[in-house]
Amino acid sequence: MKSPRTPVTSRDALAPVLRNVRAVVFDTDGVITDSARVHAAAWKTAFDAYLRAHPSEDADRSRPFDVRDDYVRHVDGKSRLDGAAAFFAARGIETSPETVHAVAEQKERLFVQRLHEHGVDAYPGTVRLVRALRRAGVPRAAASASRHAGELLSRAGVLDLFDILVDGGEAARLGLAGKPEPDLFLEAVRRLGVPADRAVVVEDALAGVEAGRRGGFALVVGVDRLAGEDTGARLLRHGADIVVRDLGELVAEGAPK
Repeated sequence: MKSPRTPVTSRDALAPVLRNVRAVVFDTDGVITDSARVHAAAWKTAFDAYLRAHPSEDADRSRPFDVRDDYVRHVDGKSRLDGAAAFFAARGIETSPETVHAVAEQKERLFVQRLHEHGVDAYPGTVRLVRALRRAGVPRAAASASRHAGELLSRAGVLDLFDILVDGGEAARLGLAGKPEPDLFLEAVRRLGVPADRAVVVEDALAGVEAGRRGGFALVVGVDRLAGEDTGARLLRHGADIVVRDLGELVAEGAPK
């Protein structure tokens, strides 16, 4: 990946809240790429198969997985095992570690299959912001609980826009705790050589903004892709300082694309 050698230029192209920061850490799924929808669809197929195979007299416990509400509340931003366990616990379903692992592995197979069949795209607003940060000489990291982050960024054609990547494989190798613990983001800024209190975290997941807040970051930006009735408010309650619907909002009008 590129080393951060871009000459420092004017930061006027950045929104005022970003002009004094020394680094920005971006979550991958749902922030840089539209892969969150692929993750959500894979989780739905895996969970719904389990729920059909293990019906309950409690209709609420057996209702299908909701790709908006259930995904955001229980799964988004977490490792596969943590996400599967959190969903089952939220439904009051007692399962063995083996069952949690089996459902998580089924989700993984489905995700990989759909990724290879359909690919993913990068959000144009995110790309515009990352390029503006690069022109301004602000180091940029991509971080993800997913082991597929590098492949996702490469397929979307944006891997070279980031100075470093800390993915799920690195997190496992280093024994980093999953979100909402801030370990992943703290490792990213450590590699960039910037203290957390001078850096920004950009996240779309509730667990992710909470991790940014716990990590003592200077600013936590929530990205509200769902734009639901209270999705932005949820991000604020969990730790976001500001919420945007598209990261292009943080680039000054008239700045280069």
